[in-house]
Amino acid sequence: MAEITMPKLSDTMEDGVVVRWLKGIGEAVSRGEVVAEIETDKATMEMESLEDGVLSEIHVEEGQRVSVGEPMAVIGVGGQPSQSAGPVAEVASPETDVGIAGRAAPPERVKASPRARKAAREMNLDLAAVAGSGPSGRILYRDVLAAGDARAASDRPPAATSQRVPLSSMRKLIAERMVESKTSIPHFYLQVEIDAEPLLELRGQVNSALEEWGGGKLSLNDLVLKAAAVALTRVPQLNASFTPEGILRHGQVDLEFAVSLEEGLLTPVIRNAESKSLRQISREAGDLIERARSQRLNPDEYRGGTFTVSNLGARGIDSFQAIIDPPQAAILGVGAIVRKPVVDKDDRIRPGHRLNLTLSCDHRVVDGAAAAEFLSRMRRLLQQPALLLL
Repeated sequence: MAEITMPKLSDTMEDGVVVRWLKGIGEAVSRGEVVAEIETDKATMEMESLEDGVLSEIHVEEGQRVSVGEPMAVIGVGGQPSQSAGPVAEVASPETDVGIAGRAAPPERVKASPRARKAAREMNLDLAAVAGSGPSGRILYRDVLAAGDARAASDRPPAATSQRVPLSSMRKLIAERMVESKTSIPHFYLQVEIDAEPLLELRGQVNSALEEWGGGKLSLNDLVLKAAAVALTRVPQLNASFTPEGILRHGQVDLEFAVSLEEGLLTPVIRNAESKSLRQISREAGDLIERARSQRLNPDEYRGGTFTVSNLGARGIDSFQAIIDPPQAAILGVGAIVRKPVVDKDDRIRPGHRLNLTLSCDHRVVDGAAAAEFLSRMRRLLQQPALLLL
């Protein structure tokens, strides 16, 4: 009786797993024909018969692990036990996708390399639906990968089609003004970091009192707007515009602030902001924001500002450089209040809150010294916010 035993296919191999039998008991076996697939510690390989005969016995089930040299099956010759004493099966190399020449393959079996079969199982692909590119239509590893890619592509939702969105009047105006600003105004930028803890503390105290009186709440932006209005009265060089006849310094602070809408930005104006209290600025800003978002502003309520504040802190932006709204000479970008480690006056590291302000200036109108003075005033007002209540 001739036995098929588990061969040793590498120096480190101690056992293997029968992935599947390709022949059943009683089926004829030809020399060089694949009878089983074996998974080793390195690869899945095809085991080929070295004898002609009939597979008369199978001792190992699919999925079972077998030690090297352990009997797996028996091949008999012409229905009788084989008289050959040597091994009756060998394993094809996993590195090649080309089968042994002259192999007789049963018509019902899909011809594929071991690597291709393993990949198909892992990808849950039906090998019968894969087109083979190897000799005699044999399915190779690359064929399985290509079939997997094709299936993945067919499973993906169709790509979104491009569409052209017509320019609204607002977007067209924004585009024209921003191009004008960046191409005709020589911008320069300065930035300061402010200790925001006093600002947060004052806001909390004021809002607690306003809540008791039923008077609404202050936002951080209200405090920044009030500080900007005060600082511009101390540094009037920034409350100005460039004209062909000369620099125009405005006699009042008409303070713009950016409001984000779905179709773009509006910049409502608080007129004569320098003469209004913090509470007046808060109320007016709230009313302008509400009417801007409901598109109920009159044109004169969002035109003719002399300075702009743009705040992206609520959107999680730490700092940014805003584009000047011509014919103004400057715009202030306000970031988010960030909690971070800081060094106090005693050189100790402690948790703190910091706010970044970035000033964009028209260098035809404003010099660096004036811009620095404005930011210095802003720092003092926001770090000593009680001054905003005077």
